[in-house]
Amino acid sequence: MRVMSFRWRNKEGYGILADDGVIDVSSAFADRYPTLRAAIEADAMAEIEAWTAGREADIALADVTYLPVIPDARKVLCIGINYLKTHPVDGEVKRPDFPTCFIKAPDALIGHEEALIKPKATECYDYEGELAFVIGRAGRHIRLDAALGHIAGYTCLNDGSARDWQKHSVTAGKNFAAASSCGPWMVTADEIPDPAALTLTTRINGAEVQRSGTDLMMFDIPTIIAYLSTITPLSPGDIISTGSPEGSGAKQDPPRFLGAGDVIEVELSAIGCLRNTVADEE
Repeated sequence: MRVMSFRWRNKEGYGILADDGVIDVSSAFADRYPTLRAAIEADAMAEIEAWTAGREADIALADVTYLPVIPDARKVLCIGINYLKTHPVDGEVKRPDFPTCFIKAPDALIGHEEALIKPKATECYDYEGELAFVIGRAGRHIRLDAALGHIAGYTCLNDGSARDWQKHSVTAGKNFAAASSCGPWMVTADEIPDPAALTLTTRINGAEVQRSGTDLMMFDIPTIIAYLSTITPLSPGDIISTGSPEGSGAKQDPPRFLGAGDVIEVELSAIGCLRNTVADEE
């Protein structure tokens, strides 16, 4: 099942993809589950799937504005270095003893087909295509063998990065408003039994710049969940991004940073393609 959050006729909602449209779930369940995060928190996804069976789309995809999969996520947690590669800030990378993590503010994220905003403050605006997942069941100190059972679904994320700012503050470099994106939808976990069997591809203006199997992560998803849940309780609707493989703009020769008009696509097999065009900050 593919679930998305959207804006339509000045109202925010969520729904299930059906052919070239959306079945509007939020209108029917507004009293009980007004947002996708609320539906996940109430463990209502099976109920919603049963309700949508046999229904046709209410809204054409062309008529909606895509929102980040979970627009009201309490936490967006990101893994910083998770593939064997030359990192654009830290240089040659060997497998660390522990994952590197940072927090991204929810308002740093926009949805599919919305404009990424290149900050005025940097000429080193970079991309990082990543596999992300949404927590479905709350937990703390989650065991490795139970970790995948805490996932509601999977999505794509572009970790927009101001590399010059990142050198003196990871928090600053990763949190410029509307400089990252997430979507276009969440594919529920039952449709992706092995998240380590996906292929991640990033393209800039149609040219491939990143390609990797997700099996090449240094820390797999159960390890990430166990590690992060040791630090903080994970809550339904939390978004966790798993890091990016080789090929970001800072490591191109010469470096290839993003500017107005560039189109970036982050595609994951079995999930879909997150596409955004860059615009200058006004």
